[in-house]
Amino acid sequence: MLETQISVSLATLPNFLAFFSLGIAISLAFAFLYTAVTPHHEFTLIRGGNMAAAIAFGGALIGFEAPLASAIIHSLSLIDMAVWGIVALLVQLLVYLVARLCDSRLSERIAGGDASAGVFVATLSVAVGMLNAACITY
Repeated sequence: MLETQISVSLATLPNFLAFFSLGIAISLAFAFLYTAVTPHHEFTLIRGGNMAAAIAFGGALIGFEAPLASAIIHSLSLIDMAVWGIVALLVQLLVYLVARLCDSRLSERIAGGDASAGVFVATLSVAVGMLNAACITY
């Protein structure tokens, strides 16, 4: 009986691995593209202890991962998941660009360690990410 339950549970392991691997790949693409769009160098700043950069990037990542998780939950296929993952990626890039329109010195402020600038970006990113996640349905 226990062996049957385990084999039934593991029957979906290939799907898990496929969706998880694609999720990681899209997440890495997001991190690469997001850091390419921002004029400041997040990873260098974060390694140097810049809390504003860590907050801003962390918020953007959470704001991206929430709709990606929703895409995984609601997707009917890997292609469906990839399409909505790319939509989530584009939305988060747009959030940062809109934030820069609100504050033309945003990148300089983050690079300078201004935590309020990091919180501003993180808050926008998470808020829009939650809205984006809620809108992804099948």
